[in-house]
Amino acid sequence: MRLRDRDAILTKEGLIFRVLGYSHPPQRFTCDLEYASSNIFRSEDPRALRAKGSRIFCKFYEDECWRFLSRNMPEYLFCEKTLGRKLISVAEKDIEQLRNPQVALRNLLSKNHKDSLVRATETVLRKVTKGSSVKVEDFGVFGSLLHDFYHLSYSDIDLTIYVRHKCHVLLDTLGRLYESDSSVIKNEFDKRCQFAKQIRFKNLNISEFLWHQRRKFIYGVFHDDETGRLVKVEFEPVRDWPDILNEYDPKVRISNVGWIRMHAKVARAADSMFMPSVYEVEPIEILEGLKVKEKVRVVSYLEEFRLQAFEDELIYVEGNLEQVKSASESLYQIVLTFCPKYYEQCLKVV
Repeated sequence: MRLRDRDAILTKEGLIFRVLGYSHPPQRFTCDLEYASSNIFRSEDPRALRAKGSRIFCKFYEDECWRFLSRNMPEYLFCEKTLGRKLISVAEKDIEQLRNPQVALRNLLSKNHKDSLVRATETVLRKVTKGSSVKVEDFGVFGSLLHDFYHLSYSDIDLTIYVRHKCHVLLDTLGRLYESDSSVIKNEFDKRCQFAKQIRFKNLNISEFLWHQRRKFIYGVFHDDETGRLVKVEFEPVRDWPDILNEYDPKVRISNVGWIRMHAKVARAADSMFMPSVYEVEPIEILEGLKVKEKVRVVSYLEEFRLQAFEDELIYVEGNLEQVKSASESLYQIVLTFCPKYYEQCLKVV
């Protein structure tokens, strides 16, 4: 069984998981838990409700999924030997159904009677593929569109885009659309647009956050003339199958070395668009932590730090430093992920 980032897993209990990344233990898939049937989980968060007819689900926010699984279904918290700690993952034997983003998009677009959100999705795809080597077949859907419990007045358009070079073509196209005054698709973080997330990271102020988000191009808003509303549009780059290598090695051991803060130069950022986002950096000044001198990988599982820095830029990075040991080599990596000091983690251009 082969799955990749943004594919969805459903279990018999009514849980919906999102596959996270591309490297997984044998017969298991590392995941995020996104939704649960209202029969087993009720959220107090007013944003959580997802419904389609009689099907009602609630979305998990922040650490809700960890607390829920710890109390109710600890079998989905798998002790990862290479890390020595638990991760959310699903065994192949527990998978009841799979949902594929590309198949789901084809099904939505083939409907005889399309609603306003599907029509808006068609328009967005038509705009970003016009005169381009990127085709509709290169996209998929995730989020509420994938699971068919979207809301016509509130749901976003969440799209996956496959194949590395086509991701670059799409980013160029979006850049041109954002610059055009006549375009119905704008940069979500442009000054003319209304959307801006509340930023809680301690080392990233709102101006820095908006500056970084604005230049990523994967976050847009679409002005839908039919409904008169601005619809958020997100484009999620996903690796194509030939570009996927499962790097999981049970013989590797990863140990936490401690907290680190450093200034560094980005040497390679070709994989920063994917999840996890990977940067190869050259330390310039260690402000806190082990005085590493060789190149270090920065591995981010946090959406906020995807496409955060480009090659040759100077950055500030803060997070957990890990040592990765195998039979043939030893290297260091700074990992940005869910942890007790979540909001102290940082990656930004300086």
